[in-house]
Amino acid sequence: MTPTEPKQLRTGWTTGTCASAAAKAATLLTLTGELPREVEIAIPSGKRISFPVEDSGTGGAVVVKDAGDDPDCTDGARITVHAKLLDNQSELIYIAGDGIGTITKPGLGLEVGAPAINPVPSRMIKAAVREVTEKGLELTFSVPGGKDMALRTTNERLGILGGISILGTTGIVRPFSTSAYRASVVQQIDVAAAQREKEIVLATGSRSETCAMELFSHLDKVCFVEVGDFTGIALKRAQSRAIIKVSWVGMAGKISKLANEVMMTHFHRSDINNQILLEAALKAGASQKVIEAATATNTARHFYEVCIEEQQTEPLTILCQLAKRACANYVSDTIDISVIMVDFEGSSVIAHA
Repeated sequence: MTPTEPKQLRTGWTTGTCASAAAKAATLLTLTGELPREVEIAIPSGKRISFPVEDSGTGGAVVVKDAGDDPDCTDGARITVHAKLLDNQSELIYIAGDGIGTITKPGLGLEVGAPAINPVPSRMIKAAVREVTEKGLELTFSVPGGKDMALRTTNERLGILGGISILGTTGIVRPFSTSAYRASVVQQIDVAAAQREKEIVLATGSRSETCAMELFSHLDKVCFVEVGDFTGIALKRAQSRAIIKVSWVGMAGKISKLANEVMMTHFHRSDINNQILLEAALKAGASQKVIEAATATNTARHFYEVCIEEQQTEPLTILCQLAKRACANYVSDTIDISVIMVDFEGSSVIAHA
């Protein structure tokens, strides 16, 4: 690899894949009295993968999750399964043990009271166990430290209490996957809609979300969605779920991109449009310094900082207005939309429309 070539990121395995392997190993332990040192299972693509197995020390099987190069809070989690044979039954029953979440709100496509095991992992687990036996089994899933891991997820807001979820659609963790983030945004809106909420707040990150929660303290936490770059996806999902009011809270950079009708705002996917900044400066009758900043910068942050230094926030208000109009057009004016610009510390509102 030459110095100019980027490092290829290493893929990993989902909690669903690891739970499937642990379930098969636990089943073998229950049937034979011996814990296998490794097991092989199929992921949804049909590819078969082998996983090393560890002893839980309490009669269960453990598969340690390797998330590859993804900054996953469950990387290194000891996915543990205990299996118990059910007399005269062929059913598989899943139990949420310590560190595995339980569903307490509708909207996730799972029964209230059920373990937080998504449909694809559930099918993977069943397929893995059925490679070994057709007998009925009670499978108890647990993860030491899972409650603490869940604090770094949106589980509590979604009504998943007590631990992490068993997730995955392909069985593979792809580092920094945009598809995973997108799925999370959609899921959060679905849960809010299932609670019959008609108003949601979209925030681009943790700082803007903290500010948003203070601004809209009357709303339930389920109404707040950390949307990242997926404003367009969130708006379309809100529209399909009959949400009637959306407040968008974020910083100048992403607002300038929304104003330019870019609904996927990742910096690699959209460059700053200086013409939008210039339009806002001219329409506001801003000073020459602000006008020059609009065309002399590659970042909206510089434009923002000059506006603040010159005590001229009207161009920033106009940016919010342009972003609001673009968002409303995106959903054909079916949603009442407001756009709020906060400072780069996420501590105060600078402009809004």
